[in-house]
Amino acid sequence: MSRQMAARIAAHVRHAHSDGREATAAARPTFLDRFLREADPDGSLPPAERSRRAEHLRRAYFLRLAAKSVAARARRSGRAQRPAAA
Repeated sequence: MSRQMAARIAAHVRHAHSDGREATAAARPTFLDRFLREADPDGSLPPAERSRRAEHLRRAYFLRLAAKSVAARARRSGRAQRPAAA
């Protein structure tokens, strides 16, 4: 069995025995604070504007992550990736 397959099995077993949100609860605020700090490094924006900008940065982060995932799957399947529109 490959290491990747063993890791996938272990992940499924773990999620079957616990709530995934509980497992990541401690790390989630720190992860989200990253976008607040990036949106307003000097803390000069009003809280509502800082939150709005941080939400856009968070969405951009996950869209970039999704694009990387698509590219990796295309490479693994041997398909050529179409260039992204600028």
